[in-house]
Amino acid sequence: MTINAQDAGADTGAQGMTIVARTQSQMVRRRFFRHRAALAGMIVFGFVIVLSFTSIGFGGIPGWWDKDFTATGALVNQGKPTLGLIPEFLGGSGFHFGEHPFGQDNIGKDYFALTMRGAQQSIIVAFTVAIVATVVGAVVGAMAGYYRGKAEAILMRLTDVMITIPILVIAAVLGRKFGESGVVLLGIVLGLVIWPSMARLLRGEFLSLREKEFVEAARAVGTSGTRIIFRHILPNTVGVIIVSATLSVANAVLLESALSFLGLGVQAPDTSLGQLINEYKTAMVTRPWLFWWPGIFIIAIALSINFIGDGLRDAFDPRQTRVRA
Repeated sequence: MTINAQDAGADTGAQGMTIVARTQSQMVRRRFFRHRAALAGMIVFGFVIVLSFTSIGFGGIPGWWDKDFTATGALVNQGKPTLGLIPEFLGGSGFHFGEHPFGQDNIGKDYFALTMRGAQQSIIVAFTVAIVATVVGAVVGAMAGYYRGKAEAILMRLTDVMITIPILVIAAVLGRKFGESGVVLLGIVLGLVIWPSMARLLRGEFLSLREKEFVEAARAVGTSGTRIIFRHILPNTVGVIIVSATLSVANAVLLESALSFLGLGVQAPDTSLGQLINEYKTAMVTRPWLFWWPGIFIIAIALSINFIGDGLRDAFDPRQTRVRA
């Protein structure tokens, strides 16, 4: 008879009964999948990614939606959305997409295709920002936390200077300069702005772990500092890195949306969710669907990623988990 233990640590029970310990990764997965908000966020975010990238296609691969986000046309029904969501038994027209489910903009472009393109660009920028910020912040925080001394002083003073300057101001200046160069380059530039929070967080982890016995043992046998950092200490901070990187994605979505809303992010002829809101903010009263759809997708992306981040935080650090009665 085999029983899975609730917590780590193998043990032997009564005669004929073996308690099998779960590994750390198994416990993390178990705690994450028991986090209902995180699961809901993962489903919503996965749905947004699949919908946006498969509908209009990406990178030369065609999608299942037959309209292009750059094509103009005649206004159908004054550009109103043709999407039906109210069932017939409630007096509605039933569920249907119609020719222009999200409506059309002022010059007849299909707004569903525009919104999907905006979601694609916002997601690409957000993930690029998170990857760059995580890599730079992890390297700076690891070096400062392990080597201490002059290296820590120089790196952390640089980090303090970056923190004192408002992120939106730096991002606005850089976004205006690099916004026309493509979303990937824009994401890299923005990632080089928001790394300080990761660096400070990881430095604290390294200051604690560098005094552990396994690090002292590695030093005693002559292991180099670089190998200790990347082979011994860094793997023990993977939980902190994953959670911080996940939350950076949500922050990057909002940052890109804010810059595009100010006209300093993704530039025409391309588009993003923030740019769509900026372009049609004056239509809030007369044609509100031009404002609603990009806003709904921004909220859905940011909230779902935040919920995923909360679930990962609770999974990697059980002390954060709320105890149920």
